[in-house]
Amino acid sequence: MQTGAITSYIDVAQLTLYGFWIFFAGLVIYLTLESKREGFPLVTNRPGERLDGILPMPKPKTFLLHSGKTKSVPWAEPLETVNAAAYEAWEGAPLHPLGNPMLDGVGPAAYTQREPEPELTMEGAHRCVPIRIATDHSVASEDPDPRGMNVIAADGRIAGVVSDIWVDRAVCQARFLEVALADPAARHVLVPMELVKVITNARSGHVRVVSVTADQFTIAPVPASPDCITAREEDRIAAYFASGHLYAMPSRQEPLI
Repeated sequence: MQTGAITSYIDVAQLTLYGFWIFFAGLVIYLTLESKREGFPLVTNRPGERLDGILPMPKPKTFLLHSGKTKSVPWAEPLETVNAAAYEAWEGAPLHPLGNPMLDGVGPAAYTQREPEPELTMEGAHRCVPIRIATDHSVASEDPDPRGMNVIAADGRIAGVVSDIWVDRAVCQARFLEVALADPAARHVLVPMELVKVITNARSGHVRVVSVTADQFTIAPVPASPDCITAREEDRIAAYFASGHLYAMPSRQEPLI
């Protein structure tokens, strides 16, 4: 027998290969089971039917959250009510909104049903708040301060004036601009910082938001509290303004060519 051979038909390299196959198969099974802790059981178009997928559901795992609550996954997530209808009768067919597409939670306006509670810092304070609450935060001296600037919407009209900046205390980053609208209701709308452009010149400056029109500012979702925002509200507001790149104007939904 040659070096490494155990018998005339089995050697160390062969056992190593078999061991790798067994390990890799176990890894695939483990990752498949763990991936089912979010989004499973699958919901179908048939009422009351939920699918487990190829492998059975994993045993529930309980996590202790920062707030002191616990959550076990996987879990039977509640069904979402979407104001939309399918173009075709087959499973997974595209949906078209039946009302205002920016508020119906369909396509680019879709958002995750996160917890309806504010996220907290490690110290237990609200994570995303306006600077009027987070008084230890300020705008860097070398950056333009958008507070007091007019907000120009996609239609070229003034939607309102920036009244405050909402910051993420955990990462020291601006998250939203609070805009006081010029409408009679005097609503205060939060616009995601990623969707605004602060334009300054030698004399003055303004904030440009090209995703929505001035009228669409007046129906934008707003936080229930003026001093904090829940995780679900964050996602819904971001989805509303981001979806305007497709839904704000009829011309944006047509092909370029």
